[in-house]
Amino acid sequence: MKRLLTLCLTLSVALSASAWGPKGHDTVAYIAEKHLSKRTLKKVQEILDGHSLVYVANWLDNASHTEEYAHTKTWHYVNVDPNEASYAEAVKEAKGDVVTAINDIVAHLKSGELTADEERVELMMLIHLVGDMHCPMHAGYRNDLGGNRTKVKYFGKERKLHAVWDSEIVESAHRWGYAEWQYQVDRATKREQKAMIQGTPNDWIEETVLLARDIYERSTTGENLSYDYVAYYAPVVEQQFLKGGLRLASLLEEIY
Repeated sequence: MKRLLTLCLTLSVALSASAWGPKGHDTVAYIAEKHLSKRTLKKVQEILDGHSLVYVANWLDNASHTEEYAHTKTWHYVNVDPNEASYAEAVKEAKGDVVTAINDIVAHLKSGELTADEERVELMMLIHLVGDMHCPMHAGYRNDLGGNRTKVKYFGKERKLHAVWDSEIVESAHRWGYAEWQYQVDRATKREQKAMIQGTPNDWIEETVLLARDIYERSTTGENLSYDYVAYYAPVVEQQFLKGGLRLASLLEEIY
């Protein structure tokens, strides 16, 4: 298992069709790390063989392309079509989605019945999937494959809407490393933080569904998205990174 972990961590992230790109997942993981108690952080790092949350944050995007973890491909997203009022009322993926995966993983990690290798793998999955849950295009329309069929122009270059929201809008908003992202956006008051972590993954995904619908309305096929678009959505990116990090920390504190 450790050999597979090492192999997957060194594969190029270009293999994946990620939600947030690597920097987004790193940022969510680093924010979470900053909000863990010393006891929980020590436990988590022990499970991860001494590695940080950031180190493993992108593992699942690559692992999902291997035979052993191919069954996790649908776990990165949900689909809620325009005629479906919410995730709660949407047709669910038969092989699971990001919400069912997170709920199952949390239950497994709480059970105390996993082997050390199983616990390590499921923890790495959780770190990644909470990030996925907060990327708007991972709660897009089924008939659009989450923005993969919507073609727009991004600063004059043709792009899939999904790809714009993977990494391009993140880089357009701020040319920061993940530590700078954390330093700049992780400034909520204790009261604001408490409000953000309220609810469950089933509640959190409904927020993402609403964001996806707003993005569809403002990102019509063929439209040239540029400075105004980035200015409008940069605060959304910042908010989703922060919520994802705080909520991941909250789940880990609950588990450990």
